[in-house]
Amino acid sequence: MKSKLLTASLACALTLSSLFSGQARAEETIKVGVLHSLSGTMAISETTLKDTMLMLIDEQNKKGGLLGKKLEAVVVDPASNWPLFAEKARELISKDKVAAVFGCWTSVSRKSVLPVFEELNSLLFYPVQYEGEESSKNVFYTGAAPNQQAIPAVDYLMNEMGVKRWVLAGTDYVYPRTTNKILEAYLKDKGVAEEDIMINYTPFGHSDWQSIVSDIKKFGSAGKKTAVVSTINGDANVPFYKELGNQGITADKIPVVAFSVGEEELSGIDTNPLVGHLAAWNYFMSVDNETNDAFIESWHKFIKNDTRVTNDPMEAHYIGFNMWVKAVEKAGTTDPTAVQDAIIGVTVPNLSGGYSAMMPNHHITKPVLIGEIQNDGQFEVVWQTSGMVAGDAWSDYLEGSKDLISDWRNPLSCGSFNVKTGKCSGQK
Repeated sequence: MKSKLLTASLACALTLSSLFSGQARAEETIKVGVLHSLSGTMAISETTLKDTMLMLIDEQNKKGGLLGKKLEAVVVDPASNWPLFAEKARELISKDKVAAVFGCWTSVSRKSVLPVFEELNSLLFYPVQYEGEESSKNVFYTGAAPNQQAIPAVDYLMNEMGVKRWVLAGTDYVYPRTTNKILEAYLKDKGVAEEDIMINYTPFGHSDWQSIVSDIKKFGSAGKKTAVVSTINGDANVPFYKELGNQGITADKIPVVAFSVGEEELSGIDTNPLVGHLAAWNYFMSVDNETNDAFIESWHKFIKNDTRVTNDPMEAHYIGFNMWVKAVEKAGTTDPTAVQDAIIGVTVPNLSGGYSAMMPNHHITKPVLIGEIQNDGQFEVVWQTSGMVAGDAWSDYLEGSKDLISDWRNPLSCGSFNVKTGKCSGQK
């Protein structure tokens, strides 16, 4: 009997020792959430961002970690399922106790997780261009706002290429609809007639483009220079561009400028019919500078594949992660409230040349580049801004938005302050 009691006691002691040892190991690391679709329609774009985060965390650990601790990536797959993004975000924050989350691609996924981050006061670094009309104290928007991508792209087409008729083609969700609402208002403000604007939406994963491309071709045959402004997202881009080629729509006839097609999307398709079409981003792999060269070299070494490309959202994660690291070091803690205060004004190198800064509205400064698709799936930069452009959370072209500003510094500390009424209408 005594022998059995002794054995049980030892087993219990070993279990408790193992438990406490596991807890101690967990406390020795700082967990970082990675919330990207690794399956479903958005995996074509998001899987690379997961790999990017793993590389950045690995590199930081080689530098000694953060605050004397190693960083630990916690990767989850919301599988291109928008409600599942919210569930996975809650798990990362409440169960895994991550210090910050880097993730989402579509605006509908970001909108899904937003209430979770605000409720639990955690931090999301969002790396993809979006429609604006939002500012949260819990989100840092490191992708482009409309004034850092969509508006400059339209200006380029209008001023440099003489475009008079406009096809606004997008995937049917919040980002394309809101962006096109802004662009429609902007075009009309520039004197474009309503009959010279065609708007079309298709569902995620849309594959039958024959009739839509035929309509675009017909719309472009009215004798006025026509262009397509594309907010088509995910794997639907592959059959879209293929059908453009099938119907002989080349860049010299009807140029397409895309906001969601970069090097990663082009790496899986025949680019010959696409040569000359355009994309507007804040970074291209072809940018020639030492910082970008070092990033590409590190990426190829980490991924063990010299043919893998880099793209704009990867750069946004590079910027956002380094800003978070710098803010944590500045605050001396990973506490979200302290990091929110510390990160405003933080500057880090970007990959396009120069430094990006975190603004009081939780958007960053970035250059804007227009790139032309080449045979090898890379982009030749044909135009860029002379300096950095600060992201604007609220559009100057929409009623109800043009009077709003965002400033998360005290004493204002408001994401949607109306300069006419003097009141904050949103989160404080």
